[in-house]
Amino acid sequence: MEERLSLALSRIKEIINEDILPERIQEFFSNEAGFILCLNDVYEKRLNGELCKLSIEELREINSKIYKREVNITYSGIQSDDEVYICAADAELRSAIPFVYENDLEGFLIRIELFLEIYGEYVLSYGEDKKSPSAETLKKILFYYVSDYTGMATERKIRNMLTLEEDFATHILKNNDFKDVRDLYLYGEYVTDIEERTLVFLNSLPYETLKLMADTYTEGYRKGFELMGVDLSKKKNVNVRYSLGFEPVIKIAIDNFEKLGLKTTITRASFNLLDGRGVVKNGYQGACPSRQYDFEHKEDDALFFDARIKSIKLEALKKAFEKYKYEASLYAGPAVMEVFGEKAPDYVAVKNAPLSSKEQQSLRVDLRARSGIIQNSYINEEERSFTIIAFPTPDIGDDFEEIFKEAIKLNTLDYTLYRDTQQLIIDALDKGEYATVKGSAGNRTDLRISLHKLNNPDKETKFENCVADVNIPVGEVFTSPVLSGTEGILHVKKVFLNGLEYKDFMLTIHDGMVKEYSCSNFEDDEQNKKYIKDNFLFAHDTLPMGEFAIGTNTTAYTMARKFGIDDILPILIAEKTGPHFAFGDTCYSHCEDVKVYNPDKKEIIAKDNEFSLKRDEDPAGAYFNCHTDVTLPYDEVRYISVTDKDGNETYIIKDGRFVLPGTSFLNDAL
Repeated sequence: MEERLSLALSRIKEIINEDILPERIQEFFSNEAGFILCLNDVYEKRLNGELCKLSIEELREINSKIYKREVNITYSGIQSDDEVYICAADAELRSAIPFVYENDLEGFLIRIELFLEIYGEYVLSYGEDKKSPSAETLKKILFYYVSDYTGMATERKIRNMLTLEEDFATHILKNNDFKDVRDLYLYGEYVTDIEERTLVFLNSLPYETLKLMADTYTEGYRKGFELMGVDLSKKKNVNVRYSLGFEPVIKIAIDNFEKLGLKTTITRASFNLLDGRGVVKNGYQGACPSRQYDFEHKEDDALFFDARIKSIKLEALKKAFEKYKYEASLYAGPAVMEVFGEKAPDYVAVKNAPLSSKEQQSLRVDLRARSGIIQNSYINEEERSFTIIAFPTPDIGDDFEEIFKEAIKLNTLDYTLYRDTQQLIIDALDKGEYATVKGSAGNRTDLRISLHKLNNPDKETKFENCVADVNIPVGEVFTSPVLSGTEGILHVKKVFLNGLEYKDFMLTIHDGMVKEYSCSNFEDDEQNKKYIKDNFLFAHDTLPMGEFAIGTNTTAYTMARKFGIDDILPILIAEKTGPHFAFGDTCYSHCEDVKVYNPDKKEIIAKDNEFSLKRDEDPAGAYFNCHTDVTLPYDEVRYISVTDKDGNETYIIKDGRFVLPGTSFLNDAL
C-alpha cells in the first residue's frame, strides 16, 4: 500500500499543473489534487509525531483548511449529467480526513485511487472524443468502488464496535488530560470555538459536578440491566458515544464502566459511501462543517444503489458479525451522551442532488430490515441495554452556563417522587379502553388511541413507569397502542426530529397507521412530502404508531420556555414535556418476550402491536427499524382523558395542567 500511495501521489502532483480538460473541469480536479496533498501532509505529520507538537493556531489553521474548503462545481451549479458524479466523488474524498488521523493507510488510499480513476476517465474521454465521460461510465466506477470495499469497511466498523482492543478515540482519552484545547484536534474531527468553549467550561466545574454527571450517566446504564433482569457481569464492553468537548465527563465515565466490568469502545460517526450517509450520525463526533452540504449529499448512493449493492452489504454484515460473534455475545449496548443547542438549519432543496427512486426506497427498507435481523441474531436484544443523557453546548446562546446547570438539575430529579406520581396516572389509564388527546391554541390534534386489555388487573399493567434509568431524565408513562381503532389527526406547529425541523407538521392516522402527511418547510408540497418520507418515514410508505406516552417532566418544559429553547431540545428531553407519539417500532422492539415489571411489581403486557406479533413468521415484516417521537407541548393540549368500558371519562390533563388527584405537584413548575 505504501508503494501504491507513492505512485498515486506522484500522479496527484502532476494534476495540479495540468491543462488537459476544459478550464472549469480542470479547476475542479486541480483543487481536489491540492486537497489530497494537504491531507498527505497531515498524514506525514501524524506519522512522525509532529502534529501533536503544533501550536493551537497551527492546529486551527490545518483543521479549517481541510474541513472548510470550497470547490467550483457543486450540485446547485451542475451543467451536465457527468458533474453529478464528480460532486459525489468530492464528498467521498472529504471522508478520507478521519483515516488520515487514524493512520489508516488503506482508508486514505482507496479514496485517492477513486479520484485518480475518475480523473483518468476524463482525460481519456477528452483525448478521444473531446467530451466528458458518460454518466454510465462514472456510475460503474462508483458502483465497483462500493462493491469492492464494502466488506473491508463493514468489518472495520463491527470490529471497532465490538472488540476489546483499545481503539483510536479511547487511546486519545486515556493518554491526554484534556486540560488543553489542543487535545481536541487529535481526533481529526472538525473543531470550532463551540467545542473549545465546552471543554474550557467543563474544566472550570468542580470535580464533584463532573462526577455527578458521569455517575448519573453510568448508573442509568446499570439500572437498565437491573430493571430488565439481565446479568451485567456477563457482558464485557460498552459503546460510548459523545460530542467533542465532553471529555472531562467521559473520562470519569470510562472509569465507572471499568468498575462495572466493562471495557469502553468508542467509534467515530461516519459519513461516507461505504459506511452510509445521513443527517443523523451515530458515534463520537465534532462539529459539522456544513449541515446543508450533508443534507445535499445524504443520498449520493442513489447514483448507483441497486439490488446487487444491497446483497453485497448484507453479505458483508453477516460475514463481519460471524467473524466477531464471540465479541458480539459480550456486547452490553450503547451509552450515549447527546448535546443540544444548535439552531435547526433552514435546508434548501437542491434540484440536482441525488434522490432515491421508489425502487431504491423499497430496497433500502428491505436492507434496513434484514440488517436488523442479522445484527439481532448475533447481539441478543434481550440481553443488552442502553442509556441516553443530554447536555447543552455554548451555541445555545448567552445563557449557556445557566442552562447547563439547569440541565444537571433536570437529569438528577427525585426518582421516587416521579415514580409514585406517575403510578397514579398509570392506575387511571389501566382502567380505560381508549385515550383521547385533543389540541388547543391552534393545534388541530384530535386522536383516539386504543389501549390493550388487561386480563388480570391485579398483576398486569398497560403502561411503563419510566424513571431515570436508560432514558434520562425522568418523566413519562408509555404504552404500545393497539393499532386497530387508533384514529385521528396529530398536528404540531413546530417540532425538531432527528436533527431536522418540521413546520406545521401533520399526520392523519387510520387504524394506527400514517395515512397522509404534510408540513410547510418548502413552498412545493411534493418537496414537503418527500422531506417527511425520507427523514421521518425513512422511505416507508407508512408507519404504525408504536408508542403513546404522557410526559410528566414539567421542570424540563419550564426550563425550555424560560430560555426560549423548546424548539431545539433533543427528543430525549422534549418527549418528557408533554404527550407524545412515536412512529415505527414499539419501545420493546425485538425484546417483546422479555418480562418487564413496573416498580409496583405489575408486569407490563402492552409490548406488542399487530406488526410485532408477526415476528416469528415474518421477521422482516414485523419491524420497521425506526422509532421517532413527536411531542405536543402542554400549552397546546386541550385535554387528555381515558374512557372505560362503561363510557366513564377520567381526565389526566386539562388546559395544559395535570388534574388527576395526587398529581398537582407536577403543576408547580408550570
